[in-house]
Amino acid sequence: MSAASLKAFLDAAPAPALVEVAEARGSTPREKGAWMLVSPDRIFGTIGGGQLEFMAIDEARAMLRRDAQAADVGAAPHPYPLPVRAGRGGSERLAPTLATPRTSRGEGKGEGRRDTPKQSITLDIPLGPEIGQCCGGRVEVAIRPLDKTLRSELMKRARHADASRPHVYLFGGGHVGHALAAAFSLLPVHLVVVETRADALDGMPDQVETRLTPMPEEMVREAPAGSAFVVLTHDHALDFLIVAEALKRKDAGYVGMIGSRTKKATFRSWYLKTAGGTEADFVRLVSPIGGDQVKDKRPPVIAAMAVAEIMTALVAANAPVAG
Repeated sequence: MSAASLKAFLDAAPAPALVEVAEARGSTPREKGAWMLVSPDRIFGTIGGGQLEFMAIDEARAMLRRDAQAADVGAAPHPYPLPVRAGRGGSERLAPTLATPRTSRGEGKGEGRRDTPKQSITLDIPLGPEIGQCCGGRVEVAIRPLDKTLRSELMKRARHADASRPHVYLFGGGHVGHALAAAFSLLPVHLVVVETRADALDGMPDQVETRLTPMPEEMVREAPAGSAFVVLTHDHALDFLIVAEALKRKDAGYVGMIGSRTKKATFRSWYLKTAGGTEADFVRLVSPIGGDQVKDKRPPVIAAMAVAEIMTALVAANAPVAG
């Protein structure tokens, strides 16, 4: 969830409810601090899905309706309803201990405005047969209207998460490069696609940063610590040059090169004899990327295998990867 996507949601839904995991005990879908926004007709983010999330969304929307009704008539909100669980024999109310309302009153000021009651609700939810889940843990979910202070705090957190995302430098915009860019565009990383050919950068996802340069190895030197370097250009000699530069970075989170075992052996010979490399640095090179257990060489398949491998390395090098 980037700051840009969060701002776009808030521009479209300026008065949502914030749903946040306040406590997580035992086996739970998400950790403490996970959050989502709920408006009357859309959601942003997730607290783990399943019945837990469905219940939280229902309660958030009920709270928004009550606050809207209270603002219209200037009265206190309706009494807090217990969550409803549907079953074969009809609907039934969950036990009163499942959800405990915590209500605070906010005051609006200005001509033509009235004090508007606002609610803050906490759901204490066992993730067991009571709600049709079998995680076994227990989650407290806090639900509250998103005021200006909370909005500012969420935007601050989102900008910090953006700045903390590990960088992935993808050298080469061919078929596999485009497939990798599409896959990485959905993940919490900052992807930079580096090319020497302008037309190879056409059609890259909007979220991807692109760099056109005649000397791509310079991008390796400028990269922040913990970065991943994925090398798959149209030229094996250029691949070798970029990989040699990447292996100089002791702080790299991942260095990978597309190709066969023969290509890797050829690189090793050149690297040790001509480029001044060492065996200790060479063994850090991952090649072929994505492993060789899956023999399917179609670009989207290679991309799927490689992205899983790279994300595993990044989590180890930068744990936790910023969301």
